[in-house]
Amino acid sequence: MTAFLHRLRSDRGSASTQLVLVVPALLLTALLAVQFALVWHARHIAQYAAQRALAAARTHDSTAADGRTQARRSLAALGSRVLTAPSVTAERSTAQTTVRVKGTVIRVLPVPGLVLRASGTASGPTERITIPTGGQP
Repeated sequence: MTAFLHRLRSDRGSASTQLVLVVPALLLTALLAVQFALVWHARHIAQYAAQRALAAARTHDSTAADGRTQARRSLAALGSRVLTAPSVTAERSTAQTTVRVKGTVIRVLPVPGLVLRASGTASGPTERITIPTGGQP
């Protein structure tokens, strides 16, 4: 009977039980950190593409289509694998130009229904040539 009680109090096998419980939690934590780093990176890519597109679309001789083309070029160079299915919209008026870049972030965690999105927006005045009025320079 004493041998039986000694076996019940023994901690034999507890290390493997702890390993089975702790390692998946650590892996999940690491994958969550990687996933949110990818979201952060994708937001910066979208913002960079929007700023580049704004610079191309707001000049005097350009159009909104020039901005969309520049955004797609920037996305192809930087974020074709991180920011998937990007969409670019550019609106240009005589006073204001606005570019929006949106996309879906690549998934690291195989969670059904998890869709993470990233977007960037840049807006600024449209360039126009003005003639000074008033006195002598």
